[in-house]
Amino acid sequence: MTSKAQVGSVSEARGTAPGSAPAPGPAPVGVLVVEDDATIGRAVQLALERYGYRVDVAADGLSGLEAFRAGAHDLLILDVMLPELDGIGLCRRIREESSVPVLMMSARGDALDVVAGLEAGADDYVIKPVDTAVMVARIRALLRRATFRPAASPPPEAPDHVLAFGDLTVDTLGMEVRRAGETVSLTPTELRLLLEFAAAPGSVLDRRRLLRDVWDYGWEGDTRVVDLCVLRLRKKIGSGRIETVRGFGYKLVRG
Repeated sequence: MTSKAQVGSVSEARGTAPGSAPAPGPAPVGVLVVEDDATIGRAVQLALERYGYRVDVAADGLSGLEAFRAGAHDLLILDVMLPELDGIGLCRRIREESSVPVLMMSARGDALDVVAGLEAGADDYVIKPVDTAVMVARIRALLRRATFRPAASPPPEAPDHVLAFGDLTVDTLGMEVRRAGETVSLTPTELRLLLEFAAAPGSVLDRRRLLRDVWDYGWEGDTRVVDLCVLRLRKKIGSGRIETVRGFGYKLVRG
């Protein structure tokens, strides 16, 4: 699969015949912002557009759902407190249809808001007012996970690219997960998290390491993101497949 170029990157120069039109550059990454405060929505739109993103804004949850279904968006930013359909409900509706990266935005930073958003399927969250540089860093990390592929791929005939853990199989070439032969639908973040566990079965991975390697945090992050994503992953691959090692972290059970 060809990954979309990240925002701000420069296309490689391509040789063209004299007089021919230059090859088109990469399409801008599309972001949908669902925010009922017009001032905040416009501010986020202008800030992201300065970084080269194509940004659409919806003012309530139902309009946001319609805009998501009507347009091609690579990432969604959802406010928690929305009229018509709140951000938590909107995230759940979107997760029924798509694994598009979702960043929740909360004004209060209330723990219940954060937990509810992550349980609904959001990949990450930020607290308003949001520093533009922080938001863009989170967006770029989410987009990297959405287009992630292992750096080194073994030849197709080699069996090493299919990892088995009991009734769970992980195809690191096809990026496909199956449980008892049935395909398991994972979000990009959930898949990246599972691949981290699968790369070191039986080894305990602490939350800080997972924040660094999966969420791509270069700073101290909230480990609740890890805990809630592990919880969602367990529901999909089996509750006993990922074991909690109290005081340390988590590990993938081999058998």
